[in-house]
Parts: sequence; C-alpha cells; structure tokens
Amino acid sequence: MTDRSDIKYIGVNDHTIDMFEGMYGVPNGMAYNSYVIMDEKIAILDTVDVGFAEQWLGNIANVLGDRKPDFLIIQHMEPDHSANIMHFVEQYPQAVLVASERAFVMMKNFFGTDFSENRMVVSDGDMLSLGRHELLFLGAPMVHWPEVLVTYERTEKALFSADAFGRFGALDVEQEWTKEARRYYFGIVGKYGVFVQKLLKKIGDLDIRRICPLHGPVLSENLGYYIGLYDTWSRYQPEEEGILIAYTSVYGNTKRAAFLLAEKLVQKEQKVKIYDLARCDMSEAVAEAFRFSKVVLATTTYNAGVFPFMREFISALVERNFCDRTVAFVENGGWAPIAAKIMRESLEKCKGINFARTTVRILSALKEESRGQVEALAQELSE
Repeated sequence: MTDRSDIKYIGVNDHTIDMFEGMYGVPNGMAYNSYVIMDEKIAILDTVDVGFAEQWLGNIANVLGDRKPDFLIIQHMEPDHSANIMHFVEQYPQAVLVASERAFVMMKNFFGTDFSENRMVVSDGDMLSLGRHELLFLGAPMVHWPEVLVTYERTEKALFSADAFGRFGALDVEQEWTKEARRYYFGIVGKYGVFVQKLLKKIGDLDIRRICPLHGPVLSENLGYYIGLYDTWSRYQPEEEGILIAYTSVYGNTKRAAFLLAEKLVQKEQKVKIYDLARCDMSEAVAEAFRFSKVVLATTTYNAGVFPFMREFISALVERNFCDRTVAFVENGGWAPIAAKIMRESLEKCKGINFARTTVRILSALKEESRGQVEALAQELSE
C-alpha cells in the first residue's frame, strides 16, 4: 500500500507459531492480515489471531487516531481471522458487523451470539458505500469454508481475497512467493478446486490492481501470473514437466533404487525432485506432486501393505483430487512384494492417471534384473 492509498495494513506477524493448523510447518512464521479503508465511513476488514488482540487493536488506533470504525467486515470465520471479533465489539460497540448469513451462524457457535442487534447480512453481489469507496461483496463458499466472502473495492480496484492467494510465512521475512503459496494452496485450499474455479470466473471481469489476502504479501504487480497459477492449481493440471520421486526406505535398498532412478533421469535431461517421505515436510512433497507431470512412488511392502508414510502421502494426494498425471511404482519386499498393487488400487479412483508400463520390483536389494527395470523405467518416463 502506498502512503496515498486510503487502504491501510493493520495485520500482524506471528513468529511464535511452529505448526499452522497443527500440521504445516512454518519456519518463517505466519502473517495474519487485516486492513482499514479510510473514507467518510471507515471499514475494518477481518481481525487476527487471538494471541495478537492488543497489537491489532493498537494498530487500528494508530491508523484511525480520534476516529472510530463504522464497519467490521468478516470475510472468513476461521479463528486465525475471526478470534478478535468480541474484543473489537467491546472496543467499538457502535460498529456494524458485516458478514454472510452463514458467518453469523458460526459466530453464534464461537461466541454465543450472532450480533442480531448490530449486524448487516450481505451476499453475492451486494454493495456497501463508504463514501468515495464502494465495496462489492462476492460469495466464495468453500474457498475453503462455506461462509467465505471476498470483497472488491471499486475505487482503488483492490480485491480482498480472504484465504485465496495466501502464502505461508510472516511478512518481515523475505521469501519467494510461489513455493510457499503452492504449499499453502494444496494444503489448505486444494481439495476445493471446483469452488476456486467458480471464484476465478466471478472476478474474471473485474479490473484488479491489487490483491489483499488474509495471509502473505499484498500482490500489486504481475497479477496475471498469480491468477494464472491459481487457475492451473484449481484445475489440478501440472504446472510444469518434471518428475517427482517420493520414497520410503527401511534399510536403504529402496532409497538406493530411488536415487539410481533419479540419476538416470537426470542423465536423460529430465527435471527431477526426490523426497524421503519419512523425513521431509509432507506438505511440500504433496505440493510438488501437483507441480510436476509425473510421479514415482517407491516403497517397501510393510505389514502386508505399504509403508505408513507412503500410505499417508497417497491419501493426501487422493483427498486433494490428484489427477491427470503419469504414475510409476517401485516396490520392495523380501518375500511377498505387493506394495505396487496396493498403491495402484489406491490411485485407480483418481481421474486421468496414466500408469507406467514398467514397475520396478526389488527383492530385498537391487540386482541385475531390478537395475534393468530401473533403466527401463527411466527410459519410459523420458519419452
């Protein structure tokens, strides 16, 4: 935001958090974004996590000076954005709460009241004038909760996008957007691609100069790039040609096969990423599986099934509508290798999966026959 803009940032950075939503590692912290639009009437957009109430209210006071807000717009009821609604109401009892009907139902669940005496229910297409600034509300249900609104400000042409276009990481840490936004998208929003597509169609004709998400930086340049990625991600299409090798290994033999395959693929000028699912950030491996056009799953037969981390990985892919990829298998087993069969059965419900003709079968350790299968698989994946 520029100094001349009537839109001011009043969010906070969280470096106390280690796991977002209790499952996603965030070594660079998180940003909880909130905004003020200054006009004849003043609107606050969203609150922040409960642990930052005092800082957030101080940010509001610093921007408003002697003035008081007229509206609190609640776009999303997840507690990292809505937890301070009661603190806000106690501080500014005259302000009107603006949200979807479903959001007020959720407020009753969270706070024991739906603020029926001091609220404005809005839905898709409704408008709110602040004076010079006009706000257009657009319903965005299931991106990624059912009550979600996004808000388009017509004067400065800003889209307040709720959790869409978000990114892991606090704003006072410099980091590249795409990797952490991809991990955020497929972790948090990825199951709901069809609803993201509906939102993209709604905003497609808007003149957007700035995207203001609830996590991550405000986006004001090259917006076609970010919107294009969201279109690709929400259609579950590969972002680029490349091969992800995801493996688990008990005594190192499956790992050796995975790295031998990677070596041969690199020799054939293929782009390759490799992940040890027992030790990597699982959310990063999932995001990379959606990034690339081909995935190799390498694991041991374990308890007459597949190794637990591989089972978790495949479950995460299926849950997020994994589709339209080439998938290959490497299995290991000392006496009854059946991991490839089980993995294939787990993925057969996914649309558009092309299973590689070659399956690498290791009987405890790599031998001449299985090394030949690795070579054959590398050749097939390079075609």
